[in-house]
Amino acid sequence: MFKINDNYLKLPGSYLFSTVAKKAAAFTAANPDKKVIKLSIGDVTQPLAPAIIDALHKSVDEMAHAETFRGYAPDLGYEFLRSTIAENDYKSRGCDISADEIFVSDGAKSDSGNIGDIFSVDNKIAVCDPVYPVYVDTNAMSGRTGDYLADQQKWSNVIYMPCTEATDFAPELPKETPDIIYLCFPNNPTGSTITKSQLQEWVDYANKVGAVIIYDAAYEAYISEDDVPHSIYECEGARTCAIELRSFSKNAGFTGLRLGFTVIPRDLKSGETTLHSLWARRHGTKFNGAPYIVQRAGEAVYSEAGKNQTKEQIAYYMKNAKVIKEGLKEAGYSVSGGVNAPYIWLKTPDNMSSWDFFDYLLEKANVLGTPGSGFGPSGEGYFRLTAFGSYENTVEAIERIKRM
Repeated sequence: MFKINDNYLKLPGSYLFSTVAKKAAAFTAANPDKKVIKLSIGDVTQPLAPAIIDALHKSVDEMAHAETFRGYAPDLGYEFLRSTIAENDYKSRGCDISADEIFVSDGAKSDSGNIGDIFSVDNKIAVCDPVYPVYVDTNAMSGRTGDYLADQQKWSNVIYMPCTEATDFAPELPKETPDIIYLCFPNNPTGSTITKSQLQEWVDYANKVGAVIIYDAAYEAYISEDDVPHSIYECEGARTCAIELRSFSKNAGFTGLRLGFTVIPRDLKSGETTLHSLWARRHGTKFNGAPYIVQRAGEAVYSEAGKNQTKEQIAYYMKNAKVIKEGLKEAGYSVSGGVNAPYIWLKTPDNMSSWDFFDYLLEKANVLGTPGSGFGPSGEGYFRLTAFGSYENTVEAIERIKRM
């Protein structure tokens, strides 16, 4: 009889967002006359920008002719996109990243889960708490997290770095030395950020202890404050300790197209082995490349029209974030985030648990959010709302919450 990977059997319950979706579906089925407003999942709602649509049409037309038809993409991605990314996202910010250090993929979520393939299961990971669940769950699937301690809502072999109100929801350097450190800024779920000098401390620490930082910069396009870095490679020494993940989903609405990339500098090594070469081998073996038409659409994001149009969309979502944050404050809630990120992190009232508040908000206001406890032990007593809905629905949702 075949055997299964029993690491999957250790995973607790169901995936957070699947649970939220099931609860929402059950409520809607029982209350078909009520309009539920979703401020839960981080999925964009604005249509693709015109410059991106034009690029898609043009590239589809190319595929109709034998002389311009494209099949499998190059392992790393097309040169036209990688060079455009290097110039606009890195060189323009003074970051020493070249096109051949950029690996184009079908999204940052896939890369964040797959990157663990090049690391030994003996490595110890450190994560922010609360944390994007994919980081921990994918390491659990690889057997890197130990056993799940249900009574503590923790994995036995994971270093949790509490991000609390006392630290402005930013992590502090861990007392126990990790091998792999996951950082996400602007943060999902708390919406918090750190300054360049604070990030430099993490880079210095990683180089000192021989750790690698996996830096998720999926929300960098939402940064509005000058002292908040857009890339970890703005910090000195990051080339020898950091891998960066990027996404087109939130900055350009590619959630339905799927496109992202991972940066691995050639200076990042374990002994004499470059992680760049390991990821190149993994990437070429298990991935056949993002579609040509999608990569051309990604290139269009960096055109003058693309930049202007996507900036307008980001401004639209951040206008929603302001409505949510200011409205919740007026209603007496303790809130953070919503300045450099499309997420608002609120403290549940009257010491309610995260899931109790989820039920309360859905029942009383017909508004859907995400319980903080689903992101980790330190998320208990907190709740995440997103700014990705329509402006009209966002305003209506906040008015409903105010009337609760």
